[in-house]
Amino acid sequence: MKYIKEIFYFFILLILFANILSFYRSGHLVNEPLPFKSVVLLNQETYALSQDKPTLLYFWATWCPICKAQSPNIQTIAKNYNVLTVAVKSGSDREIQEYLKSHNLDFKVINDYDGSIANKFGISVFPTTLLYDKDREFFYSDVGYTSTIGLWLRMWWID
Repeated sequence: MKYIKEIFYFFILLILFANILSFYRSGHLVNEPLPFKSVVLLNQETYALSQDKPTLLYFWATWCPICKAQSPNIQTIAKNYNVLTVAVKSGSDREIQEYLKSHNLDFKVINDYDGSIANKFGISVFPTTLLYDKDREFFYSDVGYTSTIGLWLRMWWID
């Protein structure tokens, strides 16, 4: 029983530390309204963001180990909500498409070849998730891993 309590306390401290770290890192992000209404995706299609739904903007990279764990959560959210992702410095369009296919991901992706989009948002740590309300106003940011239920609850809250 003693070890179970220690493990429990360890996880509580770990969660607390992760949230404090995320809050600290989020302070450097640009929290202005979403600056675009439509974008050109990885597959060269133009995608218009929904005007009446909140938007989740997810910055990730193929070389990021935490992103590999986070991306299935984003995939789940993308089935029910407006999700746009930005692959930062992750290679060519073809390389990213192969990565998506090999990881069973099909969310909407912008290829940020040189990191310029990430720089505009003040992103320096991956993954970073930004939430915008239906009026495209900044609502929330999270740096690092976030569970599916955590993302879903936040999107539900602003919907």
